[in-house]
Amino acid sequence: MIGTLLSDQKRQLAKQREWLEYSLRECREIKLKNEYTVEEYGRFETLAARYGRTIDFLIRKLFRTLDAYEFENQGTLIDTVNHAHKRGLFEDVELLREMKELRNTLVHEYVEEKLQETFTDLLEFTPKLLEICDRTLEYIEKKVETE
Repeated sequence: MIGTLLSDQKRQLAKQREWLEYSLRECREIKLKNEYTVEEYGRFETLAARYGRTIDFLIRKLFRTLDAYEFENQGTLIDTVNHAHKRGLFEDVELLREMKELRNTLVHEYVEEKLQETFTDLLEFTPKLLEICDRTLEYIEKKVETE
């Protein structure tokens, strides 16, 4: 049962990754500037939403499912992140914390005056999130689905 859930979440992550990468490409074409058209602003908003959903899905669902699959103690969110770090799914716990903070800013404290800074961070962290997605997908493929 947990193996089926993990396989399903792997498929979901792969799809989310595709859409996240698509939005990143669109926003890189727009580039950073002082003012955006409504359409450009909408593309950055879409990237922000996809970024937030992807990081939440990884940390709150998929990493926890990996813990359950590998019989890790279902502890706190910090425990889950530390287990994922030990698996090599990302290199720096502090970086993941910063990425999660950006998600929180995008969701809770999004202020138009800080648009430039937020979009800059989004363009910086999204490729790193894509790397974490890739490592997670590879981990599941190698470690889990071969068992």
